[in-house]
Amino acid sequence: MTLTELIPTFKGVVNFEPHYTFTVFTPVFNRADTLERVFNSLNNQTFKDFELVLINDGSTDNSHAVAQDLIKTAEFPIQYINNSKNQHKMACFFQAIEMAKGQFILPFDSDDECLPDALQIFHEEYLAIPNDKKDKISGVTCLCEDQNGNLIGQKFPKSPYYSNTFLQNIESPLTSEKWGFTRTNILKGIHIDKNVFSKGYIPEGIIWELLSKEGYGTKYINEVLRIYYLDTENRISIQNHEKDAFGMAIYSLAILNWFQNDYLLKTPKLFIKRCYTLLRAAHYLEFNLKDYLNAIENKMLKFVFFMGWPFKRLF
Repeated sequence: MTLTELIPTFKGVVNFEPHYTFTVFTPVFNRADTLERVFNSLNNQTFKDFELVLINDGSTDNSHAVAQDLIKTAEFPIQYINNSKNQHKMACFFQAIEMAKGQFILPFDSDDECLPDALQIFHEEYLAIPNDKKDKISGVTCLCEDQNGNLIGQKFPKSPYYSNTFLQNIESPLTSEKWGFTRTNILKGIHIDKNVFSKGYIPEGIIWELLSKEGYGTKYINEVLRIYYLDTENRISIQNHEKDAFGMAIYSLAILNWFQNDYLLKTPKLFIKRCYTLLRAAHYLEFNLKDYLNAIENKMLKFVFFMGWPFKRLF
């Protein structure tokens, strides 16, 4: 199987009848001590039309027992899966997409919490999107603060701010950690080869970049709705280059191929950086130089990668 065959693709919007407005998706891996935050946050929501898809991803602590106890206290419907083996967050995300009965999917980490009116504000902000924009808007994204009340990153240039993940990262790169929901009928149209899930952590951003490539935008708002705990051990945001190598290689190849036609000449540094990241990842992977050169579509970027190949161990 080639590297490009492991990059996700979009097959089109899927028609389905939602039962709820939101599906909140929470993956759990060894979060017995923090999972109660999720249940407290959701029980306290002022907007009640949602379900929780809770997936315990092969935890080795007592997360399963804690989840079962907390489910008994829930004031909302829950679909619960207890994976026997750890599959990583991306695999769980696609499990949740298949299971989701909500119009929108909202990922919500098992060590965070949100404000009581978070879902209410999200829903109102989506309804306020002009009708002529709605078809190409995939969802709404807000800001986060840490457990001490400090804003994480910077605000968006304005609110509302219509853009997409790729452009937003160029135009407003310091916004840092964000939180938002996506239309389920769009997410159900994404195809990804399940072989990628066995190869390690895949960055969630590749999904949002794919939606950007397909012409879907996001409504960004300068509302803080999520509390993001910075002191939790083993957060997926703590990067390990060797462990994350395969995911970063696939992500980098996607960026290089999806956006080079429109943005290589406008933002060459971004693509050079992605070549660098791909070379660094290649140091830990078993693919050969030909595999990468066959996967990179642009001739100029092939040359940059080729020139860097002898030095990848230094990255």
